[in-house]
Amino acid sequence: MVSRADRSAFNEWWWTIDRWLLFSFMALMLLGILFGLAASPPVAARLGLPTFYFVNRQAFFLVLALITMVGVSFLSPRHVRRMALVLFFVALALVVATLLFGAEVKGARRWISLAGISIQPSEFLKPAFIIMAAWAFSEKASRADMPGTPMAMLLLPIVIVPLILQPDFGQTMLVTAVWCGLFFLAGLHLLWVAGLGILGVGGLFLAYKFLPHVTSRIDKFLNKGNGGAGEFQAETARESLLSGGWLGKGPGEGTVKRILPDSHTDYIFAVVGEEFGLIVCMVIVALFAFIVLRALSNAFRNEDPFARFAAAGLAMLFGLQASINMAVNLDLIPPKGMTLPFISYGGSSLISLAITTGFLLAVTRRRPSAALVSRVSTGLRAVPA
Repeated sequence: MVSRADRSAFNEWWWTIDRWLLFSFMALMLLGILFGLAASPPVAARLGLPTFYFVNRQAFFLVLALITMVGVSFLSPRHVRRMALVLFFVALALVVATLLFGAEVKGARRWISLAGISIQPSEFLKPAFIIMAAWAFSEKASRADMPGTPMAMLLLPIVIVPLILQPDFGQTMLVTAVWCGLFFLAGLHLLWVAGLGILGVGGLFLAYKFLPHVTSRIDKFLNKGNGGAGEFQAETARESLLSGGWLGKGPGEGTVKRILPDSHTDYIFAVVGEEFGLIVCMVIVALFAFIVLRALSNAFRNEDPFARFAAAGLAMLFGLQASINMAVNLDLIPPKGMTLPFISYGGSSLISLAITTGFLLAVTRRRPSAALVSRVSTGLRAVPA
């Protein structure tokens, strides 16, 4: 039993952390192991690997992710900013390095090998960028003399230009959407809303016009029946979700995982739908929705401008990534190559998500308000010696 009288660092953390969010993240991690047992073995067999190769690696990365998430959640808002600043510059440098030294896979350079370990730097750039943008917007809200908005506007092209050059249009859209959400929360004028909308449509048109990778995916999505790997995966995933019905075919009885190359990563939601049914899929959706809504509720109640913007941005990042993955599985949008948080297999993705959720837990911890601290300090000074 953890006593409130104990003033240790762990005890203080335990009584100030949002335990509902913490346990929700842990539940997603456990579901990741369960669904990995269903989706990963056929992929390993096709690649000539041991049956539980991906499951064992998933378990290892999830343990590492849990340790990372809990460790990061101990940070104060000041230390969150400092860690994000370092992570931002390191990840940005590695994203640029992938353009020069990264291996080309399916026409894109997104991975780089460091000490024999392949990582996707853009995954780590996302949470750092959100914290940096939240920091800039919060400075505008708390100090009128600070050019917070221009700083935040400068951050966006610095991040998305190298992502477009990789090209990684999915991550570009994700971080841009969250940045726009933060800009909206910062109180932008309606003219800015219209301007950003026009820029977004214009950017999508230019990407479609000049980036073959984007052109191919959009054309295949809009013109069904022309074949291709992307269309095959999307249609197979959608049909598997429908074939599972409400209760599913049963664990291990699905067929989609035997023919989909990415059934353990991008299309694991389809495997879940086929084997466990739509009811379990709706439970997963509800769990993601609960996390996002609770985080946003905590954000809007927070008196610290930085914590408010950071929590809202991280919640949007987490929720949008999950929504994009599930929308791809339902064939509602073109394939994006984005994982389902804590459920899909992937080392870089899992550790990045651990940092994201650790930041979120850190900035939503219950802390005394500035006004209360000021009153207590004033009262102590007023007490005669």
